[in-house]
Amino acid sequence: MEILTVENLSFTYPESCRKAVNNVSFGVEKGEFIALCGATGSGKSTLLRLLKRELTPLGELTGRVMLRNADIREMSICDSAGKVGFVMQRPEQQIVTDKVWHELAFGLENLGTPQKEMRRRVAEISEYFGISGWFDKRVDELSGGQKQLLNLAAVMVMQPELLILDEPTAQLDPIAAADFIATLHKLNRELGLTIIIAEHRLEDVIPICDKLMVMNSGMLQLYLPPRLATQKLNEYPALLKSMPASVRIYHGLNKKETACPLTIREGADFITGNFENQIKKIDFCMKAAPGTPVLEMEDVWFRYAKSMPDVLKGTGFAAYKGEIFCLLGGNGSGKSTLLKTAAGVVKAYRGQIKVLGKRTEKYKENSLYKECLAFLPQDAQTVFLKNTVREELAEVGGAERIPQKLFALLSGKEIFDLHPYDLSGGEQQLVALAKVLAAKPQLLLLDEPTKGLDARTKEEVIELLKELRNEGMAIVIVTHDVEFAAETADRCAMFFRGEVIAEDVPEQFFASNNFYTTAANRMTREHYENVVTVEQAIALCSRNEERSGS
Repeated sequence: MEILTVENLSFTYPESCRKAVNNVSFGVEKGEFIALCGATGSGKSTLLRLLKRELTPLGELTGRVMLRNADIREMSICDSAGKVGFVMQRPEQQIVTDKVWHELAFGLENLGTPQKEMRRRVAEISEYFGISGWFDKRVDELSGGQKQLLNLAAVMVMQPELLILDEPTAQLDPIAAADFIATLHKLNRELGLTIIIAEHRLEDVIPICDKLMVMNSGMLQLYLPPRLATQKLNEYPALLKSMPASVRIYHGLNKKETACPLTIREGADFITGNFENQIKKIDFCMKAAPGTPVLEMEDVWFRYAKSMPDVLKGTGFAAYKGEIFCLLGGNGSGKSTLLKTAAGVVKAYRGQIKVLGKRTEKYKENSLYKECLAFLPQDAQTVFLKNTVREELAEVGGAERIPQKLFALLSGKEIFDLHPYDLSGGEQQLVALAKVLAAKPQLLLLDEPTKGLDARTKEEVIELLKELRNEGMAIVIVTHDVEFAAETADRCAMFFRGEVIAEDVPEQFFASNNFYTTAANRMTREHYENVVTVEQAIALCSRNEERSGS
């Protein structure tokens, strides 16, 4: 039975001549799990918001959205709020109360649920999601993964018929992200909940979805079961880049006579079943001895208040001229705090930080930020001050100050006359990066720079960062994106309990990990050695002979 019907849906933002959603029609059966993907700015977030009446943006809207044959614009406020649940990309945007228990009860209170029923529902959902252990905590004490789980629980306590999620794992570490997706799968399988999720990280989503929905330039390009959709990807090379590693390896090796693998296990079976392993590894280039240190942190301690525990506990590491250093670790481990401390946004109470050999407190009158250090925080919106993208870029000197590759990327998206807040999350990230790079820094600090970016745009950002590195810039990146780190970094390290540990080149760092590693490494580690990227896996398979009879 069809629970959601979308007919000829189109939407245009105010003062825009381009349709963000263009004549989209589709239907969703009750209990289906739908994965929505597409390039940055393709209209995914706009489409999802049009499915939830309260979140529909201002603009010109045509077409219909029907939930169980009822137009959502004609539903009562209570029905709309209760029957369609929505989980946003940024957990903090959705949390409205100070305590966990109050957040769980907030939606039910607004629906006028009787207190006895409310207490029962809150108790049940707390046990189901494993929240009872932190039920009385303040929400600002939670990790990013806990906040997003709380958002999901606060929506599910209202017992929606349709759950919509807009890149819910974008700010989660790999372990928290996998746990979150597993929870969604459990809800879908055990409760028959209908789910539509927009994601760029598709490794865990595609194997469990019923249909893959692909958008491009506001239009619906594909809407098929995942195995059928992945078989057709040669027709859509841009889309192929965003697929799970198993799918990209399959297409890269051109073995069309076999079924396309979707999971890590299927990918491993595909490789071992079709390719020999006489050549077990590809030699990688070890990085030359470090050059000039650009950032030095020595025995740095920091806490947000005297009554609070230390976040940085004797942290020490160095980043060098002409290198990209990627820092990984769990949500709430203090990675962002480390960058803020290095950038002078917050002050350490012990230890010393040097930039270009000079202690940061010796830089006077903001000279630290004048062609020296630049910092892109996790929330890109914090760098926006103007009413249009054109004004934002003009404020920092325009095209002359922005790397040519990045300016060309922005120009191709036709966003200069839009308000920065009307952009997709990925587009906001690109504009914020352009503003930061206009400062011409020698040390660049980036906090989750790939958040919201599609695979093709991410590739262009990787090329840009490598060009900047080759020109001598030192780049320190905090990221949850292990694939990005494997492809980009010269060195990787784990941040754990306030310290930087286990520094190594990507091939050694990821090959030594079981959880903080790439899908390509998981698929190949029993057959080959030190493979951490899809490109390395394809190259090694190609250098080995195909198994006879495969």
